Amino acid sequence: MLRALPVFMLVLAVGTSGALRPRLAEAVQPKAAGKGPSFTETIYGKMPKGGNITEYTLTNKNGMIVKCIEYGAIITQIHVPDKAGKFADVALGFDKLEGYLAGHPYFGTNAGRCANRIAKGKFKLDDKEYTLATNNEPNHLHGGKEGFDKKVWKGEPFLGATGPGVKFTYKSPDGEEGYPGELSVTLSYTLTDNNEIEVNYRATTDKPTICNLAHHSYFNLAGHNSGDILGHVVQIGAKNYTPGDDTLIPTGKIAPVADTPFDFTKEKTIGKDLEKAGGKPVGFDLNYVLDKETTERPEIAAAVFEPKSGRTLIVLSTEPGLQFYSGNFLDGTNTGKGGAVYKQHNGFCMEPQKFPDSINKPDWKAKSNVVLRPGETYKQTTVYKFGVTK
Repeated sequence: MLRALPVFMLVLAVGTSGALRPRLAEAVQPKAAGKGPSFTETIYGKMPKGGNITEYTLTNKNGMIVKCIEYGAIITQIHVPDKAGKFADVALGFDKLEGYLAGHPYFGTNAGRCANRIAKGKFKLDDKEYTLATNNEPNHLHGGKEGFDKKVWKGEPFLGATGPGVKFTYKSPDGEEGYPGELSVTLSYTLTDNNEIEVNYRATTDKPTICNLAHHSYFNLAGHNSGDILGHVVQIGAKNYTPGDDTLIPTGKIAPVADTPFDFTKEKTIGKDLEKAGGKPVGFDLNYVLDKETTERPEIAAAVFEPKSGRTLIVLSTEPGLQFYSGNFLDGTNTGKGGAVYKQHNGFCMEPQKFPDSINKPDWKAKSNVVLRPGETYKQTTVYKFGVTK
């Protein structure tokens, strides 16, 4: 399990400077609500072809609440306090299962079997070529037409040493979405009393395959229904990124962020260089090369601060890359919880993972290897740590 670290240590680890340093350095957890950690479960909805979907509600001693469901192992709600102690749900999503079944841009999901993009849906492994769905023309995205985000996982709640959680399991058969090998996946969410959501992935295979899993929650620290996130202050511990082409496939180069709109090595608002970032639609949607290797224990990747609410989010991960996405493709067609209409830039994603299209970039194998073989275990841990500051 991840050992809780003082917030100021995390801030120093990413070299925070300027106005962000004191705000995060002073970030604290809310006072205990007087109740112990707990979990409950209820029926969230029913699948069209039958079978109930269970919703799990996790509560820690501070009153923080996380809700998740068996469909897609989706996190549907995250309730955290602001600087005045007022709780709000900071995760974009839907009130009912029907919203997720109708199609959406991966709200709260888990991308797999291989997260992010694979160029033209093709890759070669051990001299054999595989063809995947091109569900993000002309490329493959987040596991295909029916990736892990659309699968029914088996949930099992638990009360662990660091807090309540849910263990989800799913077995992806050989050939599913074109991927070789049967992949057995375990995903767990743990809500700690340090107001952390710890996301743990484990996977094994019976044939050589590729595996790159990533959590895909959209956050708005002012509240999921609070409009755009352009005023959020962000810092990312990455001096380099992987430039991409017009279809967001990396060119294979690793380039410095210095003197580009993509530089978040020092704190700045998401909106400051948004237009300069370009893209169609405009905004940030790129992989950052974190200033660390793949690690056994999660290390600092990014920090976010929302000035009005005082809420903070620190992202830690074992992974070498971080996809930062500013909700560019949100276009108002998704009506979410409480009737909230999610428009462009109303939420952001921080998705630790291996680099996009790594299987087709041999030079990246040492730093970003997505090949998984029999006898090996894929391991990944990401932590979303929430706090408040005045």
